[in-house]
Parts: sequence; C-alpha cells; structure tokens
Amino acid sequence: MLNTLRNAFKIKDIRQKMFFTFLMLIVIRIGSQIPVPGVNRGYFAAWFAQQSGDAFNFFDAFTGGSFTSMSIFALNISPYITSSIIIQLLTIAIPKLEEMQKEEDGRQKINKITRYTTVLLAFIEGTAMTIGFGNKGLLQEFNFVNCATVVIAWIAGSTFLMWIGERITEKGIGNGISIVLLINILSRVPNDFGTLFKQFVFGRNVAVGVLAAVIIIAVVLAVVVMVIFLQDGVRKIPVQYSKKMQGRKMVGGQASHIPLKINTAGVIPVIFASSLMQFPGIIASFAGADGGNGIGGHILKALSSSNWCNPKQPVYSLGLLVYIALVVFFAYFYTSITFNPIEVADNIKKQGGFIPGIRPGKPTTDYLTGILNYTIFIGAAGLVIIVVIPFIFNGVFNASVSFGGTSIIIIVGVILETLKQIESSIPEYYYSNKKSIFG
Repeated sequence: MLNTLRNAFKIKDIRQKMFFTFLMLIVIRIGSQIPVPGVNRGYFAAWFAQQSGDAFNFFDAFTGGSFTSMSIFALNISPYITSSIIIQLLTIAIPKLEEMQKEEDGRQKINKITRYTTVLLAFIEGTAMTIGFGNKGLLQEFNFVNCATVVIAWIAGSTFLMWIGERITEKGIGNGISIVLLINILSRVPNDFGTLFKQFVFGRNVAVGVLAAVIIIAVVLAVVVMVIFLQDGVRKIPVQYSKKMQGRKMVGGQASHIPLKINTAGVIPVIFASSLMQFPGIIASFAGADGGNGIGGHILKALSSSNWCNPKQPVYSLGLLVYIALVVFFAYFYTSITFNPIEVADNIKKQGGFIPGIRPGKPTTDYLTGILNYTIFIGAAGLVIIVVIPFIFNGVFNASVSFGGTSIIIIVGVILETLKQIESSIPEYYYSNKKSIFG
C-alpha cells in the first residue's frame, strides 16, 4: 500500500487527482458543520440522545455526524443510496431499463434518472423531517418560510454532495460516492472507539481493562483481516485461445483466465441491506410513532441491530435473519447486473477461445453460471460472517456504537478498491508518456 502511494505521488496527474480529492473531502467536513438557518440544534441533540433504537445511529454514522448536528448536509448521500437501490431494482422489473443498462448511452440516462430521483427523495425526506419535528421544537419558528428554507437547504446539501461524488469519480481518484461515504464513517470512528474504551476499559481494574482492550482490538483486527482476504479473493477461470493465421503470421494459442472475484458485489449488498433495514425505523420516527408495545413496535425492534443477539430478548434476533437474507439477495442481484455469463461466453467464442473441457456456446454459459453462483454464495457467506461478529459482540456485551461490521467492510473495501484503482492507473500513465509523467 505504501509503495503504491509512493509511486502515485511521483506521477503529476495522479498527484493532482489525489490533491483534488483531498480538497473535496475538506469541503465535505466543513459543510458538515454549517448549521441550517432557523433550526434549533440543541433540541435535536437532546431528542437524539433519548432514542433507544439504532436507526438514527446508523443514519448518523453514514452522514458523518451531519444528521445530529442538523447541518446543511444532514441528509448527506442517503437519498442517493436509496435512489440507486430503487433504480437498480427497477432494472429487473422493467425490460426497457434492463436494455438501457447494457449500453453506454443507456447507462448515462439511468444515471440522470437516479439523480432526479435523488432530488425527489431528498425533498420527501427533508419535508418529512421538517413537518415531523418542526412543531415539536426543531424549528425556532414553525412557519412556511422557515420550513421551506430548511427543506431547500437540505435538498441543496444532498445534491451538492452527489455532485462532489461525481466530480471525485471524474476528476479525482474515482469511487466518488464511496469516498464520500468513507470519510463520513471515518469521522465517527474515534468517537466510537472512545465510547467502547469508556464502557469496557476505563474505570475497571488493570487486569479487566487490559483484557477488554485486547478483546476489542482483536475483534476489530480479525474483521479487518477477513475483509481483506474476502476482497482480494479471486477465482481464476482458465481460457485457451486457438491458433489462427492473420496474413502470414500465426497468432493466438495463448492461455489466459477470467478473474472472478469472490466478493463480486463488494460493499454494495451490505449498504443496500443496512439502508433498507433502517428505513422503517426512520420513517416511524419522522411520523412521531415508535410502535409502542404493539406488533408495530416489536417489528421495529426486530429491525434494529441494537436488539440483535441479545440473550435476554432472543426473539428480536429474527431481524438478523432478515438482514442476512437481504445481504445474500443483493449479492446475487448486484452481481447479475455487473457480470452476464451469456455475454462473457459469447465474447470468448468470438475471440476464438474456449474453457478447457467445456464446449463453446450454451455449455460454457452454464458452466460460468454455476461457477458464478457458487462464488457469489461464498462471498455472501463471508460478508455475513464479517457483519455478524460485531453484532454478537454488541448484543452480548451491550456495546452501543455505530461502528461495526458494516462500517469496517465499507472502510476496508473502499480503501482497497481505491488503492487498486490508483495502482492500475500507474502503468497506464507510465507507458503512455514516459518522459513527462514526473513533475
């Protein structure tokens, strides 16, 4: 990793992209501290501290603390994430969108639809928050002008962050939206570690404190190592190309392989599943309903990860099963969009290649589909294990922090993907312009 960064800093263009990304991250953190005019930040901080569920804790972690501070970035990129989930689900239900997904122009149109949907969702979420909390003390004066000002500010903030994410992808080091999410989560890590050490280490005798600190560090390191292995795992499918004459030369005959990542969907299944699990709790809070002790209240508690793996209330761990099912579903779903066995088999056949022992055409497609399904299952199982370990730790020991398996997967996954993207661009710059890459 250090060698990759060292080489990247030697290349002027990459260095400029990294500097641009760094400036954008500074803008994000500054914006996260700018309050919305007319909002009573003290009221919301007090209200948030009284919440027993983790729906808003999770939401606040994704916004980097912008939510609890009621800044202009309070909604952050959550509308964009929700919009992406909706549009990608519709690509399966609507054949026209599925066809558009396969073409470059079509993907650009889908991106536009996603942006418009993001603005619409930001309007809906902002309006729900303003009306739901406005007349209870969130707004200094509950009137139309103040409500409109707050909603517009939140829509502008969410749209601006979406724009920053796209600029980082275009002019920065790539993975723009993921980078925005990464910096938000990282901003909460010190606070969460401080909470863990206050709860389990400080104020205890030396032996107990040291043991607790070792366990906390060991759990985090174990999850990080598992994420790294999962992200780097690749299943190589061998491909042999036949020899053929081109002019007077014999070409082909090389052996190659198709690199199929074990975790083909990356962090997307975890983000999508977590967002959907927390959505009902957030909507219920906006509506001023917590469900009480009725069926609705028990459902909301089951959807909250703070109640999972609790020995005193095992029934709420059913929500964990729903979460696991969503992670597995989105792993298969997202991979089906990004990797099409039929297209891969056709491309291999057109290039005169074949998989040893497998006939070209439908047998190759069936073989690739079988390998893909098996690989996705292994990757999804790995994701589930990584996420469940902190849930068990939190449930048994009542460690109420926003930092968990989901956050670790996102942090490590985005960092690894970004480093690989930087590393892959170094040879490109080097071979395209050997004389002028250093500046």
